[in-house]
Amino acid sequence: MNEQQFVEKLKENGILVTNEQLKAFITYYHFLIEWNQKINLTAITKQEEVFEKHFYDSITPAFYLNFSHKQICDVGAGAGFPSIPLKILFPDLQLTIVDSLNKRIHFLNLLAEKLSLSNYHFIHDRAENFGQNLKYREKFDIVIARAVAKLSVLSEYCLPLTKIGGTFIALKGNMLENEIKDAQNALEKLGGSIKNINSLELPIEKSTRKIVVMKKNKSTPKKFPRKAGTVTKNPL
Repeated sequence: MNEQQFVEKLKENGILVTNEQLKAFITYYHFLIEWNQKINLTAITKQEEVFEKHFYDSITPAFYLNFSHKQICDVGAGAGFPSIPLKILFPDLQLTIVDSLNKRIHFLNLLAEKLSLSNYHFIHDRAENFGQNLKYREKFDIVIARAVAKLSVLSEYCLPLTKIGGTFIALKGNMLENEIKDAQNALEKLGGSIKNINSLELPIEKSTRKIVVMKKNKSTPKKFPRKAGTVTKNPL
């Protein structure tokens, strides 16, 4: 996906990219590749693949949901996906990123300065600990995660951070049926439910993506998320 295709495909889905925003994505790409030589951020390095498989893919939730003037938390963002591409297009987003590797947080802070972003907080912490922090617990309109863990585990990381009535979004690949089945118990215990599942294809590569949208119906019991290590070893 070249730059023109990127702009055109987003326009087809109701998202207009300004020249300044496109320049920001190009800057993002070059900074990502520069830092990828220092720390492992992505295995995808060709510009056209980054624009499709990282940037475009990250933006797809905005085809279905309104991200303007929202408080959003990205759990395990790594190199900034999906929230930094969303932040570029929706600068009024109040963005919080939590990631367990401090080197990635350092990269993200430098990237945010490079892109002249505002209203952001990048925090080095484990999701299990972060979800128990009363400053952030049940404070976010939208909590989002991309390719971090299976849905039952991801729900325990993310739903404690989602405010009641808010939305938890998981960006997934095509193989999802078993994950959804296995996650039903976790969702019920954590106060969430699946609202809808949106399916789409990447325009050039044609691989399938699933956007799982969950609603936070009631408060998450205080014991969740459980302590570090327990969530992955013994999913709900």
